Formats: sequence, structure tokens, C-alpha cells
Amino acid sequence: MATPVQQPPQSSGGKRKGKAQYVQAKRARRCDGGGPRQLEPGLQGILITCNMNERKCVEEAYSLLNEYGDDMYGPEKFMDKDQQPSGSEGEDDDVEAALRKEVGDIKASTEMKLRRFQSVESGANNVVFIRTLGIEPEKLVHHILQDMYQTKKKKTRVILRMLPISGTCKAFLEDMKKYAETFLEPWFKAPNKGTFQIVYKSRNNSHMNREEVIKELAGIVGSLNSENKVDLSNPQYTVVVEIIKAVCCLSVVKDYMLFRKYNLQEVVKSAKDPSQLNPKQPAQAGNGKEAKLESGDKSNDPAEGKNQQVVPENNEDLGQTKPRSEIQVVNEGGAKPELESQVTERSESNENDLSEEK
Repeated sequence: MATPVQQPPQSSGGKRKGKAQYVQAKRARRCDGGGPRQLEPGLQGILITCNMNERKCVEEAYSLLNEYGDDMYGPEKFMDKDQQPSGSEGEDDDVEAALRKEVGDIKASTEMKLRRFQSVESGANNVVFIRTLGIEPEKLVHHILQDMYQTKKKKTRVILRMLPISGTCKAFLEDMKKYAETFLEPWFKAPNKGTFQIVYKSRNNSHMNREEVIKELAGIVGSLNSENKVDLSNPQYTVVVEIIKAVCCLSVVKDYMLFRKYNLQEVVKSAKDPSQLNPKQPAQAGNGKEAKLESGDKSNDPAEGKNQQVVPENNEDLGQTKPRSEIQVVNEGGAKPELESQVTERSESNENDLSEEK
């Protein structure tokens, strides 16, 4: 239990002080667990979307990640307080040695409190960020989705998508360009190469331009190796860009389309699901613009379909209904003039018949 902060003597009026004097103690108490408590640059982890139940989402995430984390990296080990490293007692007389000992003990106690998976404040509704320590998020999430894809066993109820975040930086274009130049090298710098697409999503941020970010990132990938090509149907790599407030989350994942955009609810569905993609073919063959929207980002903004490197964030069902609705409108638009002409002709003939009878 935290010790109360001593309050200064009250004035003669007896008025109670404001809450400002408690702010420092509250922040210190939140940091007792070790590590940051909110999403910030320099973190690695897993970004998880859910459906209106973040508390249940965190519980499911801990259960799922610990299950597969123990399978890949072994059980998590903890240090007892008696096992904390300490300096020799003979150095206590030396002031510098005593300071080094104290700093070492503080670092050891902080590392002991850090867990392999720790939930932090994401800064957006229905979004949970799990900070990871000592693991590779992209390999762990790929292992989870691969197992669920093969077994078709549903293990979550409220978790929707699970995206690994290999690095974070400030959500400003210059910072993102500087960070991406080194971040993307392991996948795209010569002699490494591959086909790619870019997925962009922004939450609670209004100063970033979607098209500008995609253009800059695509240019960086092309500059690393001229043989890197864009492929929207079946790319080897998918560059995930998730912006939340002033933090940009980046990762490069494999099998993005195979694992249904890393959606845990869709990846466990039966093998008949790929047949749902067939209705897209007639629409793509009939209208080139609609084909770009299907292979691009199926978002509510029609302008987003112009970006060839973009992949949709919404469900595939929404994207499939767009071409059908456009085709239906065209058919209905073509049918309406014929119906109106028939009605007018019939009305004119009826008027002529009545005039002749008179």
C-alpha cells in the first residue's frame, strides 16, 4: 500500500487543496510494475482488435499467448527476491561502489517485474496492445495462426485480429521515413527481395496523409532493391502500418491473405471459404476500377482504392458487395427508361382511344 503524501499545512480559510498534489504519487504507483503503461515509440508487441469487450480480450490474449509462448520459448521463468544479485559487502565503504550496487539492484528488481506479455494502454477504443519481451512477435503470431488454420479449432470469442508489431516510432512522416529505411532492410534489401503490399490504418490521428505515407514507404522498399514488386493478389510480404495517435506501429508479415488478414475468427472457417472469392472475378473482368477496389483497400473511402499498394482493412464481405451494388444500379438504371417509355406509350394510346370514342 502506498504511503500517503504529507499535505502542507492548510491556510486559515480551511479550504481543501486541489488534486494536483496527488498526481506525482499516482504516476509513481502505476510504474511500480515495471515498464511503460501506454503505447510509445520503441516498443514491440502485438496489436489486437476486439468487439466492445477489452477486458475479456486481454484475458483471451494472455491465455492464447502464454499457451503458444510456452510451446515456442519454454515456460516463463521468474526470480525470487532472495535470488536478486547483490554486490559484495566489502564495497559498502566505498561510495562509488555503493552507488553502483544500488543501481544494479534497481535494474535487477525492474527486470524481475517485467513479464513476457504485458498489456499497455493502446490509445484507441476496441484496440489492445500487448507488449512483448524476449520474443519475436511476428513468428509467434504466425505460429498461432498457422496452427488455427490447420486445426480449424476456434480458441477465442472476442478477439478479431491479431497483428504483430515489430517496431514503433513517432507518427510523423520524417520520423517514419528514417525509421523505415533501417527497419525494412531484413526483408527487402539486396540480395533479399520479394513481392509486397502495404496495409495502412489510422486511429485517432488527423495529421497523417494516407497516400503520402504509402508513397514514401513504397519508394523506400523500391530503393532497397529494384526487384521488389507490388503484388495485391498473393504477395510474399505485407507491410502493416498501424497509426494510433502519435505512434506508428510497423511490421512485415507473411501469409496475410492466406490467414484472412490475420483474423482469428475467419481463419478457422472451413475450406469452402475460398470459393467466396469467385464472385469477384466477373466484377473485375467487367470493370477495371472495381477490380482495383477489390484488390485494394476495402474501406469506406472510395479514394483509397486508387492506391495500388493498399490492402483493405474492413471485412471482405463489404468489398464483395460494392461491385454487385454498382452492377445492380447499372441494370436498374437501364431498366427504368424502358418502363417509363412503355407507360407513356400506353397512356397516349388510351387517350387516343377515348378521343375517338367521343
